[in-house]
Amino acid sequence: MISEGIRPAEQDSDADGHGPSSLRSVSPALVAARQNAGGVPSRVSPWLGPLAMVATQDLALPLWFRCIRVEGRHWLPQSGPVLLAPTHKARWDALLVPHAVGRRVTGRDCRFMVTLDEMKGLQGWLLRRLGCFAVNQARPSLASLRHAIELLEHGEQLVLFPEGRIRREDDQPLRLQQGLARLAALAAGRGVSVPVLPVGIAYSHPSPRPCDRAALCIGEPMRIAAEGRDGAQVFTRELAEAMAGLEQRAMAALAEGPAKQSP
Repeated sequence: MISEGIRPAEQDSDADGHGPSSLRSVSPALVAARQNAGGVPSRVSPWLGPLAMVATQDLALPLWFRCIRVEGRHWLPQSGPVLLAPTHKARWDALLVPHAVGRRVTGRDCRFMVTLDEMKGLQGWLLRRLGCFAVNQARPSLASLRHAIELLEHGEQLVLFPEGRIRREDDQPLRLQQGLARLAALAAGRGVSVPVLPVGIAYSHPSPRPCDRAALCIGEPMRIAAEGRDGAQVFTRELAEAMAGLEQRAMAALAEGPAKQSP
């Protein structure tokens, strides 16, 4: 359901037909959209957001999982932008992340980057009203990157699955795309220093079954320190190591028994 890592876009152009320099400019259409949306080009529906929260957090998750364990919430910033980088094991990840860090915990919604295919039809109508926005995985536009950065500038929580796809088997190594690192670097270039929180997710089975248990572990914030391709590669490698370690911690938490909510 949910987004996936983005590839480099240095050679791409945005919807206005401009090159990379346009990342620092704002088109008239985007200005109008921002004014209509209260400061950002998109937002969560004030009526559908709470309704979806009840449907997912109070109905779907409790009915499917017998317990959900969350650790590391003390790493969540109380304010300001944040990039969440969860491992991607199942479609349930998209519900577990808001359960762990969403509006009931932090007072802020999770804004997901989703694939273009997910934004079609009724599902797309729903996702747009839940604050999701699309990115072309094969050729991400600067408009998508610019929108993500503007959300961060407004202190939003942005969720991006850097693996780029669901990884079903526990023995498969993490292979991250560099899109998240490049996004963090672009944001830093705009003066937005964004903490990246690695997240590990685990289930009792690779494909979660009814009455399974789930665990989610949030790690210490990371920040990209260097610019350019080399800096993105180094950060991506460090992020993969952190995510893998947290996934192992989440798997160990599943064996520890009843659910426990850590600070």
